[in-house]
Amino acid sequence: MARILVAEDDDSMRSFLAGALRRAGHIVEPAADGFEAITILAKQQFDLLLADVVMPGMDGVELARRASRDQPQLKVMFITGFAAVALRGRSGMPGDPKILSKPFHLKDLVAQIDQLLGARPLAGA
Repeated sequence: MARILVAEDDDSMRSFLAGALRRAGHIVEPAADGFEAITILAKQQFDLLLADVVMPGMDGVELARRASRDQPQLKVMFITGFAAVALRGRSGMPGDPKILSKPFHLKDLVAQIDQLLGARPLAGA
């Protein structure tokens, strides 16, 4: 079980991701955009940031940069329909973020999260 922050501006996708990850046994906090996610990150520790790359206001890459400064242990996974375009020319991305291109199957998402986190303990536990 891991603590996962899901930052996704599409309401239905955010709801789908949060529900699916909860059913997989994770503790999930949803955020509608990068600014809301930063506010949540200031109050809680997480194991994983699952963020859409393209969001209005603060995009997923900037969110990951800021989040990683405050929580260096945080793993990052981007979900996007525009992986190659959205991430081209971006430098200074934290750690080694994983990228999952939309559309994706739920079992692939859960498998990649499990692989990324391994047997990591719950943040703050």
